[in-house]
Amino acid sequence: MVTLAFATSIIAVQSTAILPLLPVLQRELHTSLPAVTWTLTLGLLVSAVAMPLLSKLGDMYGRRRVILGALALLVIGSVVAALATSLPWLLAGRMLQGFVSPLLPLSIGLARSLLPRHQLATGIGVLSATMGFGGGGGMILAGLVSGDYQALFWIIGGSGAVAGVLVAFLVKDPAPVRRGRPDLPGALVLTIALVALLLAISQGGSWGWTSPGVLGLFAVAVVAAVVWVAIERRVAEPLVELAMLTHRGTVGATVASLLLGFSFFTVVTGMSSFAQTPAATGYGLGATTLQVGFFLLPNTLFMLVISLFSGQLMRRFAASTMVGVGSLIVAAGALWLVLSHDTGTDFYLASGLLGIGLGIGYAALGTMAVEHVEPASTALAAGINALVRLMGGSMAGAAIAAILASLPGEPGYQWVFAVAAVGSVIAAVFAFGFGLLNRNLVPAA
Repeated sequence: MVTLAFATSIIAVQSTAILPLLPVLQRELHTSLPAVTWTLTLGLLVSAVAMPLLSKLGDMYGRRRVILGALALLVIGSVVAALATSLPWLLAGRMLQGFVSPLLPLSIGLARSLLPRHQLATGIGVLSATMGFGGGGGMILAGLVSGDYQALFWIIGGSGAVAGVLVAFLVKDPAPVRRGRPDLPGALVLTIALVALLLAISQGGSWGWTSPGVLGLFAVAVVAAVVWVAIERRVAEPLVELAMLTHRGTVGATVASLLLGFSFFTVVTGMSSFAQTPAATGYGLGATTLQVGFFLLPNTLFMLVISLFSGQLMRRFAASTMVGVGSLIVAAGALWLVLSHDTGTDFYLASGLLGIGLGIGYAALGTMAVEHVEPASTALAAGINALVRLMGGSMAGAAIAAILASLPGEPGYQWVFAVAAVGSVIAAVFAFGFGLLNRNLVPAA
């Protein structure tokens, strides 16, 4: 379990370490901020598609084997990104890194096979929480390398290689494999739908929301989504079980996960960009990447500490209650930045609130997603939950680009933080609401 937790944390490290480096990449690769934001968005987008696809392959060929393959792609992608001197090559490396995302649902599936029932909640809580404090650790790592993106990717690649060796020698997979056929057409059409949607959102502010280009992209996204639903309803083994998205026992966790992923990436991306804005502009702190990493250190520490006590919390409180409370604390952190963002103290306080909220919420999301489904559907439910979290995160970069293009300067950042706060409040509503709806359901064995 320690090995799986270490490997899973790399997902978040490679996803968030890029955030403090966006201004650096913009400068060194001689490109615009909306263009360089795709180094975040594209990685999360690939992660969202790879999540259900590789989870299905895990059922077919063994979860441990697929974990090793995903780590190999991470290492290759890290090498490509470390050697990149242009944006296209960096994007290619980030795409390969995105294939590491299925480690979370695959690891949760292994946990259910390896752990006794009384330790399962703790195991899932630790694995889920690694996504949070691993994300904070990634941003701190970006600061420690002083903005050297090539050194950052070498470190991530090396960590992936170490994780692969540990998994190969220390992790066993007792679950029997199940033959089947991966839904490649569904993966392709889902990719088209998500790319069109995110491109339309990110360019809406600069192109104009009623421009032919933006309206055309929205149309492509809608048509592709309709086609994808039709494929998923007819294929024997769909990429995503649509019934699981609307399952009474999982829909609350699904929506909460989507919105928490969106809020987390929106807040930390906004914090990083705002803090590094030169003070001469009249707003911003003119911080370095290392200072940004330290601003986010409370987030990492609180998530780490809370994950260690997640098992005890899960025994005392319902998972839905923890997700709801955690979401409200995240909303409080985002709202603080709307009202006060003039000093480093504001960022430390907001980061601490984010860490407490995400530590509580993320630790319980995994359990909330699987506690009312059959054991055979554990990996599927966990995969969908992680998928929508990544989809929410991938929307963050596009939303920020749209807001700042429409409303540049300090007011734009206030709207960025406000949107994140609203997303977290809605996540809390769904968590509490579906917790009440499911209170009479008996947890699956």
